[in-house]
Amino acid sequence: MSMPERESPERGSNSLSDDLFSKLPAPSHQVPSVESTPPAPGSRRALREASRSEAAPSDVAAEPADASTNDAPVDVPAEAAPASAGTSSPASLDDLFAAEHDDTHGAPRKKKRRTGCLVALIIVLALIGGAVAGGAWAMNTYGDKINEIMGWGEPDDWEPGIASGEALVTIHEGDTGSPVSTALYEAGVTRTEDVFYDYLVKENIAVTFYPGVYKLQNKMTAEAALAALNDDANKLENSVGISEGGTLESSLPVITESIGIPLEDLQAAVADPSAYGVAAESLEGWLFPAVYTFDPEATATQVIQRMVDRTRESLTAAGVPAGDEQRILTIASIIQREGRTDDFAKVSRVIQNRLDDGMMLQMDSTAQYGYGELHAGVVSTSTEAQNDDNPWNTYVHTGLPVGPIANPNDAAIEAAMHPVDGPWFYFVTVNLQTGETVFSTTYEEHQAAIKTWQEWCRANPDQGC
Repeated sequence: MSMPERESPERGSNSLSDDLFSKLPAPSHQVPSVESTPPAPGSRRALREASRSEAAPSDVAAEPADASTNDAPVDVPAEAAPASAGTSSPASLDDLFAAEHDDTHGAPRKKKRRTGCLVALIIVLALIGGAVAGGAWAMNTYGDKINEIMGWGEPDDWEPGIASGEALVTIHEGDTGSPVSTALYEAGVTRTEDVFYDYLVKENIAVTFYPGVYKLQNKMTAEAALAALNDDANKLENSVGISEGGTLESSLPVITESIGIPLEDLQAAVADPSAYGVAAESLEGWLFPAVYTFDPEATATQVIQRMVDRTRESLTAAGVPAGDEQRILTIASIIQREGRTDDFAKVSRVIQNRLDDGMMLQMDSTAQYGYGELHAGVVSTSTEAQNDDNPWNTYVHTGLPVGPIANPNDAAIEAAMHPVDGPWFYFVTVNLQTGETVFSTTYEEHQAAIKTWQEWCRANPDQGC
Protein backbone atom coordinates (compact mmCIF):
# COMPACT_ATOMS: atom_id res chain seq x y z
CA MET A 1 0.00 0.00 0.00
CA SER A 2 1.12 3.66 -0.46
CA MET A 3 2.24 5.73 2.48
CA PRO A 4 0.42 9.13 3.24
CA GLU A 5 2.32 12.19 2.29
CA ARG A 6 3.81 14.23 5.09
CA GLU A 7 3.85 18.04 5.27
CA SER A 8 7.01 19.78 4.23
CA PRO A 9 8.89 21.59 7.03
CA GLU A 10 8.58 25.34 7.11
CA ARG A 11 11.44 27.19 5.49
CA GLY A 12 11.96 29.26 8.61
CA SER A 13 12.60 26.25 10.84
CA ASN A 14 15.97 26.11 12.48
CA SER A 15 16.17 22.29 12.30
CA LEU A 16 14.60 19.60 10.19
CA SER A 17 15.03 17.11 13.04
CA ASP A 18 13.06 19.33 15.47
CA ASP A 19 10.08 19.33 13.16
CA LEU A 20 10.45 15.58 12.54
CA PHE A 21 10.48 14.56 16.21
CA SER A 22 7.72 16.99 17.11
CA LYS A 23 5.30 15.06 14.91
CA LEU A 24 6.04 11.61 16.44
CA PRO A 25 3.24 10.18 18.67
CA ALA A 26 3.82 9.87 22.38
CA PRO A 27 5.14 6.46 23.44
CA SER A 28 2.70 4.14 25.11
CA HIS A 29 2.83 0.62 26.62
CA GLN A 30 0.82 -1.91 24.66
CA VAL A 31 -0.21 -5.32 25.98
CA PRO A 32 -0.83 -8.04 23.43
CA SER A 33 -4.35 -9.39 23.46
CA VAL A 34 -6.25 -12.19 21.83
CA GLU A 35 -8.69 -11.27 19.12
CA SER A 36 -12.35 -11.89 19.94
CA THR A 37 -13.60 -12.26 16.39
CA PRO A 38 -13.94 -15.82 15.06
CA PRO A 39 -10.99 -16.89 12.91
CA ALA A 40 -11.43 -17.17 9.18
CA PRO A 41 -11.85 -20.78 8.04
CA GLY A 42 -8.53 -22.21 6.84
CA SER A 43 -6.48 -19.42 8.44
CA ARG A 44 -3.46 -20.10 10.63
CA ARG A 45 -5.43 -18.95 13.67
CA ALA A 46 -8.17 -21.44 12.88
CA LEU A 47 -5.61 -24.23 12.54
CA ARG A 48 -3.94 -23.20 15.78
CA GLU A 49 -7.17 -23.25 17.74
CA ALA A 50 -8.13 -26.56 16.18
CA SER A 51 -4.80 -27.97 17.24
CA ARG A 52 -5.29 -26.74 20.78
CA SER A 53 -8.72 -28.31 20.92
CA GLU A 54 -7.24 -31.69 19.86
CA ALA A 55 -4.50 -31.36 22.48
CA ALA A 56 -7.05 -30.88 25.31
CA PRO A 57 -7.96 -33.99 27.39
CA SER A 58 -10.82 -35.85 25.71
CA ASP A 59 -12.66 -36.50 28.98
CA VAL A 60 -12.94 -32.81 29.94
CA ALA A 61 -15.62 -30.68 28.27
CA ALA A 62 -14.61 -27.20 27.06
CA GLU A 63 -16.33 -24.39 28.95
CA PRO A 64 -18.23 -21.76 26.92
CA ALA A 65 -16.44 -18.49 26.46
CA ASP A 66 -17.62 -15.53 28.53
CA ALA A 67 -18.37 -12.56 26.27
CA SER A 68 -17.51 -10.18 29.03
CA THR A 69 -13.94 -11.35 29.07
CA ASN A 70 -13.23 -11.55 25.35
CA ASP A 71 -11.38 -8.26 25.35
CA ALA A 72 -9.22 -9.03 28.37
CA PRO A 73 -5.63 -10.04 27.87
CA VAL A 74 -4.89 -13.76 28.32
CA ASP A 75 -1.72 -15.73 29.12
CA VAL A 76 -0.22 -17.56 26.14
CA PRO A 77 0.97 -21.16 26.94
CA ALA A 78 4.74 -21.44 26.95
CA GLU A 79 4.80 -24.08 24.23
CA ALA A 80 2.77 -21.81 21.93
CA ALA A 81 4.75 -18.66 22.58
CA PRO A 82 6.91 -17.42 19.71
CA ALA A 83 10.61 -18.25 20.12
CA SER A 84 13.01 -15.37 20.45
CA ALA A 85 15.58 -14.68 17.79
CA GLY A 86 18.32 -16.23 19.89
CA THR A 87 16.51 -19.59 20.32
CA SER A 88 14.98 -20.19 16.91
CA SER A 89 17.25 -23.15 15.99
CA PRO A 90 16.55 -26.66 17.32
CA ALA A 91 18.17 -27.47 20.63
CA SER A 92 19.08 -31.04 19.63
CA LEU A 93 18.87 -33.63 16.86
CA ASP A 94 15.55 -34.72 18.34
CA ASP A 95 14.22 -31.18 17.70
CA LEU A 96 15.50 -31.38 14.12
CA PHE A 97 13.57 -34.54 13.31
CA ALA A 98 10.48 -33.83 15.50
CA ALA A 99 7.80 -32.52 13.14
CA GLU A 100 4.54 -32.65 15.12
CA HIS A 101 3.90 -28.86 15.32
CA ASP A 102 5.35 -25.62 14.03
CA ASP A 103 7.38 -23.82 16.73
CA THR A 104 5.80 -20.44 15.97
CA HIS A 105 2.20 -21.03 14.99
CA GLY A 106 1.27 -24.40 16.52
CA ALA A 107 0.16 -25.71 13.09
CA PRO A 108 1.46 -29.01 11.74
CA ARG A 109 4.98 -28.56 10.35
CA LYS A 110 5.76 -28.83 6.70
CA LYS A 111 7.88 -32.03 6.54
CA LYS A 112 8.77 -31.93 2.88
CA ARG A 113 11.96 -29.93 3.17
CA ARG A 114 13.31 -31.77 6.24
CA THR A 115 12.33 -35.14 4.79
CA GLY A 116 14.25 -34.24 1.64
CA CYS A 117 17.29 -33.31 3.75
CA LEU A 118 17.06 -36.60 5.59
CA VAL A 119 16.87 -38.56 2.34
CA ALA A 120 19.84 -36.62 0.97
CA LEU A 121 21.80 -37.34 4.15
CA ILE A 122 21.04 -41.06 3.87
CA ILE A 123 22.13 -41.08 0.22
CA VAL A 124 25.39 -39.29 1.05
CA LEU A 125 26.13 -41.73 3.87
CA ALA A 126 25.35 -44.66 1.58
CA LEU A 127 27.70 -43.30 -1.06
CA ILE A 128 30.44 -42.79 1.51
CA GLY A 129 29.88 -46.31 2.86
CA GLY A 130 30.00 -47.74 -0.65
CA ALA A 131 33.20 -45.85 -1.39
CA VAL A 132 34.80 -47.13 1.83
CA ALA A 133 33.71 -50.71 1.12
CA GLY A 134 34.90 -50.45 -2.46
CA GLY A 135 38.21 -49.03 -1.36
CA ALA A 136 38.67 -51.83 1.17
CA TRP A 137 37.93 -54.45 -1.50
CA ALA A 138 40.33 -52.82 -3.94
CA MET A 139 43.13 -52.70 -1.35
CA ASN A 140 42.55 -56.31 -0.31
CA THR A 141 42.55 -57.49 -3.92
CA TYR A 142 45.10 -55.22 -5.58
CA GLY A 143 46.83 -53.67 -2.55
CA ASP A 144 50.34 -54.64 -3.61
CA LYS A 145 49.93 -53.24 -7.13
CA ILE A 146 48.25 -50.04 -5.87
CA ASN A 147 51.01 -49.48 -3.33
CA GLU A 148 53.62 -50.09 -6.00
CA ILE A 149 52.06 -47.61 -8.46
CA MET A 150 51.33 -44.95 -5.83
CA GLY A 151 54.63 -45.35 -4.02
CA TRP A 152 52.91 -46.32 -0.76
CA GLY A 153 53.82 -49.07 1.66
CA GLU A 154 57.17 -50.43 2.70
CA PRO A 155 60.22 -49.91 0.45
CA ASP A 156 61.55 -52.89 -1.51
CA ASP A 157 65.15 -52.46 -0.34
CA TRP A 158 66.75 -52.15 3.08
CA GLU A 159 68.29 -48.89 4.22
CA PRO A 160 72.10 -48.77 3.91
CA GLY A 161 74.12 -49.35 7.05
CA ILE A 162 71.78 -51.68 8.98
CA ALA A 163 73.21 -55.03 7.83
CA SER A 164 74.13 -57.42 10.64
CA GLY A 165 74.56 -61.08 11.49
CA GLU A 166 75.50 -63.83 9.06
CA ALA A 167 73.60 -65.36 6.13
CA LEU A 168 74.84 -68.21 3.94
CA VAL A 169 73.77 -68.14 0.29
CA THR A 170 74.29 -71.05 -2.11
CA ILE A 171 74.71 -70.32 -5.80
CA HIS A 172 74.42 -73.18 -8.25
CA GLU A 173 76.07 -73.71 -11.60
CA GLY A 174 74.33 -71.65 -14.26
CA ASP A 175 72.35 -69.46 -11.83
CA THR A 176 71.39 -66.06 -13.26
CA GLY A 177 69.99 -62.89 -11.72
CA SER A 178 66.49 -64.18 -11.00
CA PRO A 179 67.36 -67.37 -9.05
CA VAL A 180 70.17 -65.55 -7.23
CA SER A 181 67.68 -62.82 -6.26
CA THR A 182 65.37 -65.49 -4.81
CA ALA A 183 68.23 -67.19 -2.96
CA LEU A 184 69.27 -63.89 -1.36
CA TYR A 185 65.73 -63.20 -0.18
CA GLU A 186 65.22 -66.71 1.23
CA ALA A 187 68.51 -66.44 3.13
CA GLY A 188 67.35 -63.19 4.76
CA VAL A 189 69.83 -60.98 2.91
CA THR A 190 67.47 -58.77 0.88
CA ARG A 191 64.11 -57.33 1.88
CA THR A 192 62.04 -58.56 -1.07
CA GLU A 193 62.39 -61.41 -3.52
CA ASP A 194 62.80 -59.33 -6.68
CA VAL A 195 64.74 -56.31 -5.45
CA PHE A 196 68.17 -57.74 -6.36
CA TYR A 197 67.08 -58.73 -9.86
CA ASP A 198 65.32 -55.39 -10.37
CA TYR A 199 68.51 -53.61 -9.33
CA LEU A 200 70.54 -55.50 -11.97
CA VAL A 201 68.01 -54.61 -14.66
CA LYS A 202 67.67 -50.96 -13.62
CA GLU A 203 71.45 -50.41 -13.52
CA ASN A 204 72.00 -52.52 -16.64
CA ILE A 205 74.59 -54.68 -14.85
CA ALA A 206 75.93 -57.79 -16.56
CA VAL A 207 77.39 -60.23 -14.03
CA THR A 208 78.51 -63.86 -13.95
CA PHE A 209 77.73 -65.80 -10.78
CA TYR A 210 80.07 -68.59 -9.72
CA PRO A 211 78.77 -71.63 -7.82
CA GLY A 212 79.54 -72.00 -4.16
CA VAL A 213 78.48 -70.93 -0.69
CA TYR A 214 78.87 -67.24 0.16
CA LYS A 215 78.86 -65.64 3.58
CA LEU A 216 76.82 -62.43 3.56
CA GLN A 217 74.78 -60.52 6.16
CA ASN A 218 71.12 -60.02 6.95
CA LYS A 219 69.36 -56.82 5.78
CA MET A 220 71.79 -55.85 3.03
CA THR A 221 70.87 -53.54 0.17
CA ALA A 222 70.83 -55.03 -3.30
CA GLU A 223 73.91 -53.02 -4.20
CA ALA A 224 75.81 -54.25 -1.14
CA ALA A 225 74.76 -57.86 -1.78
CA LEU A 226 76.14 -57.72 -5.32
CA ALA A 227 79.45 -56.31 -4.05
CA ALA A 228 79.66 -59.10 -1.49
CA LEU A 229 79.03 -61.81 -4.09
CA ASN A 230 81.80 -60.37 -6.24
CA ASP A 231 84.26 -60.49 -3.34
CA ASP A 232 86.14 -63.82 -3.31
CA ALA A 233 86.81 -63.37 0.41
CA ASN A 234 83.11 -64.08 1.07
CA LYS A 235 83.13 -67.43 -0.73
CA LEU A 236 83.50 -70.35 1.65
CA GLU A 237 86.03 -72.87 0.46
CA ASN A 238 84.95 -76.53 0.35
CA SER A 239 81.41 -75.63 1.40
CA VAL A 240 78.16 -76.89 -0.08
CA GLY A 241 74.48 -76.13 0.52
CA ILE A 242 71.85 -78.87 0.24
CA SER A 243 68.40 -77.47 -0.58
CA GLU A 244 65.19 -78.17 1.34
CA GLY A 245 62.98 -80.34 -0.83
CA GLY A 246 65.89 -81.33 -3.04
CA THR A 247 66.49 -84.91 -4.15
CA LEU A 248 69.49 -87.16 -4.71
CA GLU A 249 69.25 -86.32 -8.38
CA SER A 250 69.44 -82.56 -7.74
CA SER A 251 71.82 -82.62 -4.74
CA LEU A 252 74.76 -84.68 -6.01
CA PRO A 253 75.61 -82.28 -8.88
CA VAL A 254 75.57 -79.37 -6.38
CA ILE A 255 78.18 -81.17 -4.26
CA THR A 256 80.33 -81.68 -7.33
CA GLU A 257 80.06 -78.03 -8.32
CA SER A 258 80.81 -76.73 -4.83
CA ILE A 259 83.67 -78.91 -3.57
CA GLY A 260 84.87 -80.62 -6.71
CA ILE A 261 84.21 -84.27 -5.87
CA PRO A 262 83.48 -86.12 -9.13
CA LEU A 263 79.82 -86.97 -9.69
CA GLU A 264 80.67 -90.60 -10.37
CA ASP A 265 82.28 -90.92 -6.94
CA LEU A 266 79.20 -89.48 -5.26
CA GLN A 267 76.85 -91.78 -7.17
CA ALA A 268 78.92 -94.76 -6.08
CA ALA A 269 78.88 -93.52 -2.49
CA VAL A 270 75.05 -93.43 -2.31
CA ALA A 271 74.52 -96.75 -4.08
CA ASP A 272 74.55 -98.80 -0.84
CA PRO A 273 72.39 -97.26 1.93
CA SER A 274 73.33 -100.04 4.34
CA ALA A 275 76.86 -98.64 4.47
CA TYR A 276 75.36 -95.79 6.52
CA GLY A 277 73.06 -97.96 8.62
CA VAL A 278 69.96 -97.06 6.58
CA ALA A 279 67.53 -99.95 6.05
CA ALA A 280 66.14 -98.75 2.73
CA GLU A 281 66.66 -99.23 -0.97
CA SER A 282 67.73 -95.62 -1.44
CA LEU A 283 69.23 -92.73 0.51
CA GLU A 284 66.48 -90.46 -0.82
CA GLY A 285 65.43 -88.14 1.99
CA TRP A 286 68.57 -88.81 4.06
CA LEU A 287 70.78 -85.92 2.80
CA PHE A 288 69.79 -83.29 5.33
CA PRO A 289 69.28 -79.77 3.87
CA ALA A 290 71.96 -77.50 5.37
CA VAL A 291 75.26 -75.78 4.59
CA TYR A 292 78.33 -77.94 5.14
CA THR A 293 82.05 -77.16 5.09
CA PHE A 294 84.52 -80.00 4.49
CA ASP A 295 88.24 -80.47 4.61
CA PRO A 296 89.85 -80.30 1.17
CA GLU A 297 90.75 -83.99 1.45
CA ALA A 298 87.18 -85.18 2.27
CA THR A 299 86.02 -88.19 0.25
CA ALA A 300 82.61 -88.79 -1.29
CA THR A 301 81.74 -91.32 1.42
CA GLN A 302 82.72 -88.91 4.19
CA VAL A 303 80.56 -86.19 2.67
CA ILE A 304 77.49 -88.46 2.44
CA GLN A 305 78.08 -89.86 5.95
CA ARG A 306 78.10 -86.30 7.36
CA MET A 307 74.72 -85.54 5.78
CA VAL A 308 73.13 -88.81 6.92
CA ASP A 309 74.36 -88.19 10.46
CA ARG A 310 72.75 -84.75 10.42
CA THR A 311 69.44 -86.35 9.44
CA ARG A 312 69.69 -88.73 12.40
CA GLU A 313 70.21 -85.74 14.70
CA SER A 314 66.97 -84.20 13.48
CA LEU A 315 65.04 -87.48 13.85
CA THR A 316 66.29 -87.90 17.41
CA ALA A 317 65.41 -84.30 18.32
CA ALA A 318 61.83 -84.86 17.05
CA GLY A 319 61.47 -88.00 19.17
CA VAL A 320 61.20 -90.49 16.29
CA PRO A 321 61.26 -94.06 17.68
CA ALA A 322 63.96 -96.41 16.47
CA GLY A 323 62.80 -98.34 13.43
CA ASP A 324 60.25 -95.66 12.42
CA GLU A 325 62.73 -93.33 10.73
CA GLN A 326 61.89 -94.27 7.15
CA ARG A 327 58.14 -93.82 7.61
CA ILE A 328 58.54 -90.42 9.27
CA LEU A 329 61.00 -89.26 6.59
CA THR A 330 58.52 -90.34 3.91
CA ILE A 331 55.70 -88.30 5.47
CA ALA A 332 58.04 -85.36 6.14
CA SER A 333 59.28 -85.36 2.54
CA ILE A 334 55.69 -85.05 1.25
CA ILE A 335 55.01 -82.25 3.72
CA GLN A 336 58.17 -80.47 2.54
CA ARG A 337 57.11 -80.61 -1.10
CA GLU A 338 53.41 -79.89 -0.60
CA GLY A 339 53.17 -77.01 1.89
CA ARG A 340 54.77 -73.85 3.19
CA THR A 341 56.33 -73.92 6.64
CA ASP A 342 53.36 -72.27 8.38
CA ASP A 343 51.07 -75.01 7.03
CA PHE A 344 53.32 -78.04 7.67
CA ALA A 345 51.36 -79.29 10.70
CA LYS A 346 48.03 -78.99 8.84
CA VAL A 347 49.36 -80.84 5.79
CA SER A 348 50.56 -83.54 8.18
CA ARG A 349 47.03 -83.76 9.62
CA VAL A 350 45.49 -84.19 6.16
CA ILE A 351 47.91 -87.04 5.43
CA GLN A 352 47.11 -88.72 8.75
CA ASN A 353 43.33 -88.26 8.36
CA ARG A 354 43.43 -89.85 4.92
CA LEU A 355 45.57 -92.76 6.11
CA ASP A 356 43.21 -93.35 9.06
CA ASP A 357 40.15 -93.22 6.78
CA GLY A 358 41.63 -95.57 4.17
CA MET A 359 41.59 -92.87 1.47
CA MET A 360 44.24 -92.53 -1.19
CA LEU A 361 46.65 -89.70 -0.42
CA GLN A 362 46.51 -88.39 -4.01
CA MET A 363 49.49 -86.07 -3.51
CA ASP A 364 50.78 -84.51 -6.72
CA SER A 365 54.35 -84.47 -5.47
CA THR A 366 54.43 -88.26 -5.16
CA ALA A 367 53.05 -88.77 -8.67
CA GLN A 368 55.55 -86.27 -10.07
CA TYR A 369 58.46 -87.90 -8.26
CA GLY A 370 57.59 -91.39 -9.45
CA TYR A 371 57.24 -90.21 -13.04
CA GLY A 372 60.43 -88.13 -12.98
CA GLU A 373 58.87 -84.64 -13.30
CA LEU A 374 59.27 -83.38 -9.74
CA HIS A 375 61.75 -80.75 -10.93
CA ALA A 376 59.77 -79.74 -14.02
CA GLY A 377 59.03 -76.31 -12.51
CA VAL A 378 55.22 -76.61 -12.36
CA VAL A 379 52.90 -77.67 -9.57
CA SER A 380 50.25 -79.31 -11.75
CA THR A 381 50.62 -83.01 -12.45
CA SER A 382 50.45 -84.28 -16.01
CA THR A 383 47.87 -86.91 -16.91
CA GLU A 384 50.67 -89.36 -17.67
CA ALA A 385 52.28 -88.90 -14.26
CA GLN A 386 48.98 -89.11 -12.43
CA ASN A 387 48.12 -92.45 -14.02
CA ASP A 388 51.59 -94.02 -14.10
CA ASP A 389 51.76 -97.25 -12.08
CA ASN A 390 54.88 -96.76 -9.95
CA PRO A 391 55.30 -97.43 -6.21
CA TRP A 392 55.47 -93.70 -5.38
CA ASN A 393 52.22 -92.70 -7.11
CA THR A 394 49.57 -92.15 -4.43
CA TYR A 395 46.94 -91.62 -7.13
CA VAL A 396 47.30 -95.30 -7.97
CA HIS A 397 48.30 -96.93 -4.67
CA THR A 398 46.68 -96.57 -1.25
CA GLY A 399 48.84 -95.61 1.71
CA LEU A 400 52.30 -94.01 1.79
CA PRO A 401 54.66 -94.21 -1.16
CA VAL A 402 57.46 -96.75 -1.03
CA GLY A 403 59.91 -94.18 0.39
CA PRO A 404 60.79 -90.49 0.76
CA ILE A 405 60.60 -88.19 -2.25
CA ALA A 406 62.84 -85.32 -1.07
CA ASN A 407 65.09 -83.96 1.69
CA PRO A 408 62.90 -82.71 4.61
CA ASN A 409 64.11 -80.10 7.10
CA ASP A 410 63.66 -79.96 10.88
CA ALA A 411 60.22 -78.30 10.67
CA ALA A 412 58.86 -80.94 8.28
CA ILE A 413 60.14 -83.80 10.43
CA GLU A 414 58.63 -82.20 13.52
CA ALA A 415 55.27 -81.79 11.73
CA ALA A 416 55.32 -85.43 10.61
CA MET A 417 55.67 -86.47 14.23
CA HIS A 418 53.13 -83.99 15.62
CA PRO A 419 50.26 -83.13 13.25
CA VAL A 420 47.91 -80.44 14.52
CA ASP A 421 44.34 -81.42 15.41
CA GLY A 422 41.83 -80.78 12.64
CA PRO A 423 39.08 -82.33 10.45
CA TRP A 424 40.65 -81.62 7.06
CA PHE A 425 40.87 -84.12 4.22
CA TYR A 426 41.81 -81.73 1.40
CA PHE A 427 44.03 -78.76 0.68
CA VAL A 428 45.04 -76.72 -2.34
CA THR A 429 47.41 -73.79 -2.76
CA VAL A 430 45.34 -70.99 -4.31
CA ASN A 431 48.15 -68.44 -4.76
CA LEU A 432 51.67 -69.52 -5.74
CA GLN A 433 53.14 -66.09 -5.05
CA THR A 434 52.04 -65.97 -1.41
CA GLY A 435 51.69 -69.70 -0.80
CA GLU A 436 48.14 -69.20 0.50
CA THR A 437 46.60 -72.64 1.00
CA VAL A 438 42.94 -73.53 1.64
CA PHE A 439 42.21 -76.57 3.83
CA SER A 440 38.80 -78.20 3.50
CA THR A 441 36.78 -80.87 5.28
CA THR A 442 34.30 -81.72 2.52
CA TYR A 443 34.78 -82.42 -1.15
CA GLU A 444 32.38 -79.60 -2.05
CA GLU A 445 34.51 -77.09 -0.13
CA HIS A 446 37.59 -78.44 -1.86
CA GLN A 447 36.04 -77.99 -5.30
CA ALA A 448 35.24 -74.35 -4.49
CA ALA A 449 38.89 -73.83 -3.47
CA ILE A 450 40.06 -75.45 -6.70
CA LYS A 451 37.99 -72.93 -8.67
CA THR A 452 39.77 -70.13 -6.79
CA TRP A 453 43.09 -71.73 -7.71
CA GLN A 454 42.08 -72.03 -11.38
CA GLU A 455 41.05 -68.37 -11.46
CA TRP A 456 44.44 -67.38 -10.06
CA CYS A 457 46.20 -69.48 -12.69
CA ARG A 458 44.21 -67.85 -15.48
CA ALA A 459 45.22 -64.44 -14.15
CA ASN A 460 48.87 -65.53 -13.71
CA PRO A 461 49.64 -67.91 -16.60
CA ASP A 462 53.43 -67.69 -16.23
CA GLN A 463 53.70 -68.40 -12.50
CA GLY A 464 54.22 -72.17 -12.57
CA CYS A 465 50.67 -73.49 -12.66
